[in-house]
Order: sequence, then C-alpha cells, then structure tokens
Amino acid sequence: MKVRFTGRSIRVRIDDLETDMLLRRQPLHLALRWPGGGWSLRLEPEQAGVSAEGSEVTVGLAQHLETLLDPLQEGVSVDGFGGDLNIRIEKDFRPEHLA
Repeated sequence: MKVRFTGRSIRVRIDDLETDMLLRRQPLHLALRWPGGGWSLRLEPEQAGVSAEGSEVTVGLAQHLETLLDPLQEGVSVDGFGGDLNIRIEKDFRPEHLA
C-alpha cells in the first residue's frame, strides 16, 4: 500500500496482490512507528464505516468492495466522520506483478 495524506483526505494506492488479498477478504494494514508514537491505516473488507482510535485509522470497505474489485473501476471514495475526511482507494497495477 502507498498512502498519502493531506489536511482532510487520505489517498491509498493498492497493487494487484493487495487487491487480491481484499478479494479473499483479508485486511490490509500499514503502520509507521517511531518512539512515542506512530500512525497506521487498516483496510477492512468485511467492516463498514470509518473509525479511528488514537493514530490508528480503520476504513471499512464492505459497502465499496464490489466496486473496488470491478476491473473497470479505478477506485472508490469513502467518506468518514460525517464528511470531514475523504479516503480515496485506487488500484495501482505495476508491470512487476502482471503475468
């Protein structure tokens, strides 16, 4: 997963292997830790909604997974916290994983 965040949005790029994990209903998790803190993002294919606890954000994809997995769709947008946060999840297929 590649993650970029700005003031009110998070952009996530997932490759074909990560997309396959979501297809198999396996969560994706990325964390950056440092002494005294850190940040993490979890994509949960079987949960709904966006939640956060401290510096850990969880994005439930249950309502968006079918669209995200559609080969004709580039990605999905998920609103969190009453529209205060936009999470954009996009497929980023690189040649190194293509057969």
